[in-house]
Amino acid sequence: MSRVELRTYTHIDVFQPQVASFLATVARGFLPVEGQAALVIEIAPGMDVNVVMDVALKRTNVRPGMMIVERVFGMMELHSHDQGEVRAAGEAVLGALGLSGPEDRLRPRIQTTQVITGVDAHHSMLINRMRHGNFLLENDAFYILEVHPAGYAIFAANEAEKAAEIEVLEILSFGAFGRVFLGGSESNIQEAARAVENALEAVSGRPNEGARAAAL
Repeated sequence: MSRVELRTYTHIDVFQPQVASFLATVARGFLPVEGQAALVIEIAPGMDVNVVMDVALKRTNVRPGMMIVERVFGMMELHSHDQGEVRAAGEAVLGALGLSGPEDRLRPRIQTTQVITGVDAHHSMLINRMRHGNFLLENDAFYILEVHPAGYAIFAANEAEKAAEIEVLEILSFGAFGRVFLGGSESNIQEAARAVENALEAVSGRPNEGARAAAL
């Protein structure tokens, strides 16, 4: 296997109901359920995610929910009711890649964050036509997150749902940037936004200064 860059490596301790249900809507593997633990990994080059998946599945008792292979990046999500198995899968992957630990990942970098209050009905309809989760309603507040690398989007959405009563509209966890769209009352959206930004800031790893360049 060629030299692999670890872009995203994040544990999710407990899948929240909406995030688990959202992933079950879009995933093509073994569907996750509320309460499970998960591991999200994103690497480059993308094709090597097949080797990484092989290591995790042969050495531990986890189930794959997603594996997406792009031209540059590869992303995978694994889950289990047993947090120990999920962590063991992560350790097996790190060992196979010759990495010392999670600190070899890129730190998440927030590229865009916006809160739009009192959403117009026509705007909400446009968002609802492209979402895979819940609905954005007229006069709701609308939160938009763009994060680099993309794999951190699932973690961010899960932390938002832990923190506040919000509606998970969309999670895009692959590509040049990850995106999270949330809806709800203004106070709940503000609380969720704070939780997301604090959680992403707390993730350790290699400096991430190339987010804008990666999109060019």
